[in-house]
Amino acid sequence: MGSAHQNRRMSSSAAFTQGWLMMAGLIVAIGAQNALVLRQGLARAHVGAVVALCTVSDIVLVVAGVYGLGALAASSPGAMSAMRFGGAAFLLWCAWRAARRAWLGTGALDVRSAGDGLAATLATTAALTWLNPHVYLDTVVLLGAVGAQQAPAMRAPFALGASAASAMWFATLGFGAAALAPWLARRNTWRAVDAAVAAVMAAIAFQLLVQGIPS
Repeated sequence: MGSAHQNRRMSSSAAFTQGWLMMAGLIVAIGAQNALVLRQGLARAHVGAVVALCTVSDIVLVVAGVYGLGALAASSPGAMSAMRFGGAAFLLWCAWRAARRAWLGTGALDVRSAGDGLAATLATTAALTWLNPHVYLDTVVLLGAVGAQQAPAMRAPFALGASAASAMWFATLGFGAAALAPWLARRNTWRAVDAAVAAVMAAIAFQLLVQGIPS
């Protein structure tokens, strides 16, 4: 009994860590949403509202992906297998792009201040989140495909890990923007970040390729 409980805790920790690492690898890619959060942080304008909206949106999408694709896996193993290989291919593409940015040093983020009102800022944030197809690829499709590969009891820790990474990233980006600005302006910083992203994405792609679909 004790051994089974310990094994379950270890499995839960592994699923949480995998979800955290995968979301962390995906979310640090430079994009319009991250640029907006960083600009609001530098301007110290509506930071809490923007961070909360981005985080809650990610949690909703991750949960929808993990549990929605989990139901699909149970009803259609063939479709899940196709998503598994498609997800691995997409991860490898992400890894290649990150490795290329790291090699060329083209990942530095251009940060500028923003001072719109709260309503306009939240509308822009919502648009960059919910109207961005890459957000759905990252959360619903890619994270969902990997999360659905987990045993049913491990899907919640996986989704929790991914959600925690999202919350930590947006909070750090928004509330730590002023302190991070000089660091984020350095090309070598982003080369190191992109190199780490490439390694994580490639490792998860490999795991996805060799991992079977749970019954």
